[in-house]
Amino acid sequence: MKVSKWSERLFGTPIFDPVVTTSFMFPLLYLIAFLIIPVLAMLAIAFVYNGHFSLYWFKNILTSDYYISFRPTGEFYRLVTMPSGEQIYYVQGVDFGVILNSIIVSLSVMFLTTILGTIFAFVMARYNFPGKNIVRILLFVPLLVTPFVNVFIVKKMFLPDGLINWIFYDILHVFPHRIVIDGLVGVVVAQAMTYYPIVYLNAYASFINIDPTLEEQAENLGSGSFHLFRTVTFPLALPGIAAGATLVGIFSLEDLAAPIVFQGNPLARKLMSFQIYSAFTSGFNVGSPQLAALAIIMLTIAILMFLGIRKYVSMRQYAMLSKGGRWKPRIAKPKGWQGAIIYLLVIPMLLISIFPQVGVVLLAFSESWSGTWPEGFTTEHIMSIVTQPDIERVIMNSIMYSTAAIIVILLLSLTASYASSRFKKSQLGPVLDSLSTIPIAVPGIVIAMGYFFFFAKVFPDTPLDPTNLLGFNPALVLVLAYSIRRLPFAARSISAGIQQVHVSLEEAALNLGAGRWKALTGILMPLILLNLLGGAMLSFVYCMSETSVGITLGSINPEYYPITARMVELMTSAVGSANLAAALGVFLMVVQIIAIVLANLITKQRYSFIGLT
Repeated sequence: MKVSKWSERLFGTPIFDPVVTTSFMFPLLYLIAFLIIPVLAMLAIAFVYNGHFSLYWFKNILTSDYYISFRPTGEFYRLVTMPSGEQIYYVQGVDFGVILNSIIVSLSVMFLTTILGTIFAFVMARYNFPGKNIVRILLFVPLLVTPFVNVFIVKKMFLPDGLINWIFYDILHVFPHRIVIDGLVGVVVAQAMTYYPIVYLNAYASFINIDPTLEEQAENLGSGSFHLFRTVTFPLALPGIAAGATLVGIFSLEDLAAPIVFQGNPLARKLMSFQIYSAFTSGFNVGSPQLAALAIIMLTIAILMFLGIRKYVSMRQYAMLSKGGRWKPRIAKPKGWQGAIIYLLVIPMLLISIFPQVGVVLLAFSESWSGTWPEGFTTEHIMSIVTQPDIERVIMNSIMYSTAAIIVILLLSLTASYASSRFKKSQLGPVLDSLSTIPIAVPGIVIAMGYFFFFAKVFPDTPLDPTNLLGFNPALVLVLAYSIRRLPFAARSISAGIQQVHVSLEEAALNLGAGRWKALTGILMPLILLNLLGGAMLSFVYCMSETSVGITLGSINPEYYPITARMVELMTSAVGSANLAAALGVFLMVVQIIAIVLANLITKQRYSFIGLT
């Protein structure tokens, strides 16, 4: 057989192999077609003014006080007198303009979630205390994704008669006045309560994997307590913490649930994600170059955050000499004052943080909720899931979209992981690996915008044209978007499985006369079947709860709504029902719990829904 230098350079094999070539080219071309080209379609619009290349739209945004204002307007908080005569603190934040608001909110959420996640992770990794197993289970509750409804519960928690004021004003008398949060502060608090488990999961894995002899050596040299944590433990755990913080920042930047729920306050509407979303819902300015430019700016900020923190982490040395060895993590019984902090501060914080998910269940089974607690009990809203045709339709739509997306995701993940893991000498390998990972740093609303411009340009006046409001069928567009958005999660699971299977097993099959296809399907795939199933289930749940694309492109034609599009309509429409939206939230929670249990049973390991663990 003829040896080919270009085949060896591109694909890592000196002899052309159709299976290897397909493994490289299929995911590569797919990602270029449905990730890179839609972004380029936005670029082509954002950089054109009067038919010529121009920075006009970017200058228009970056020089406008509406988007960037270094002189903030408004009051961070003010004392408001209620009709009853009672005074309350109304906290909303100040306005720095759309772009700076988004960055400040993102950084604030990163800061809060890093503190919360690191505290919970350190306590769980270092201390053994009564009730720890219950706390471990409770820490997974916030991972249950209930779009919009959990933010609605957070907002209710901070009302004058809400849970927070009931605890800290009525019972503990800590607050001098009742506190109400709204605007940007409400968005920050809601996102922090939603995303802190991302940091927790990554930080916990980092703390567990620290070689205890390193801390013991520091103690022998006189280090102890907080100095030991600051100089040894925390720096060694920083890669995991930084990875979680990076994801939190990106998720905060693209989040739509909190701005939509708090949109009654003008400040909550002055965020990049909401500005793009509102163009979809109003139909005004949705295809404008200025909106494309704003989406490009948002994408640039997200990627810079992702690359910046990775660069910071990579510049420091975290290698542990005995990494890979067997050891028992340093777990001790807490001292008296440590136990007091755990039971009087950490666990109460945890209970408050899981209340949004608990509140979703209570709201789904309640008749009304006007005060601190829900009133009445009914199964009417839960039963509506199977008795109302429009609710059944959105559930079936989401199941069909997600199932189709999972098939594509598995094909992409398997081929991309196989190519990049098995043929390391290939020049295309690092490119493919980066392309299959980068979607995690691309905000969903940016993908939605890119698809809008791309499909409107390539398929005008067809069912794939988003501007054709009555005739638009979003099924194919949503499947493509889901497959790109959720690819990294399945790819990581499958890549880990491939790396655990020694290449010599496939080489033995090849030496005995089996072809590459036979070695792949008969040797490798059966050995990584559990990873395939685990990645598929977790990606399926992510697709079912996909928000950004679902409530933009998916909400154009009501006939084809996914679940999240119907949920946001129920939460924002004058004739909607928060209880029915909560019932759909409970349905999603049940799907997620089933997926977690099955993934754990099948793969014999713990999988997180969000994060890099």
